[in-house]
Amino acid sequence: MSSTTKKLSLLLLLIMAGAAVYFVFFKSPAQEGNVVAEAPVVQESVYLPLTDLTGKEVAMDENKIAFVNVWATWCGPCNMEMPGIQTLYNKYKDHSKIAFYIISDEDAETVNPFIARKGYNLPFYQYAGPYPSQLDGNAIPRTYIIYKGKILAQEVGASQWDRPEVIELIEKQLAEI
Repeated sequence: MSSTTKKLSLLLLLIMAGAAVYFVFFKSPAQEGNVVAEAPVVQESVYLPLTDLTGKEVAMDENKIAFVNVWATWCGPCNMEMPGIQTLYNKYKDHSKIAFYIISDEDAETVNPFIARKGYNLPFYQYAGPYPSQLDGNAIPRTYIIYKGKILAQEVGASQWDRPEVIELIEKQLAEI
């Protein structure tokens, strides 16, 4: 590349950078005569349409504390935290104000043998589709504790879900319902 070409390239780059700075910081849409209307903010629901492992549609109960865990059979960290989730579920499974949703994108033919082999007695569900933005992520396991559409706690990665801090959080929320 010749010296003249380098200088012209640098000059062009500086002009483009200057124009970008001008339009971002100094030229507002109101100065152009445009009226910018704010779009109404629509709160996206964190509740997922689910099916159980037999294919029956299940609606998440918005009036209960929802313990939502997104996992997969092939995920090592998911498998590590599952015994703690089972213990937490056993503690609250008969409570009328809490619901557990253990969700996989895998089909029942994959999940059912895993459950049988491991001996889990958890409410497993399937979800196929895009997750709401608040629950979307590319890592598993992902766990959320939700009440009335509000995420009270969330964790990405394996955790010990039967530890005292989690039980305290759930008990506090149950006392307020």
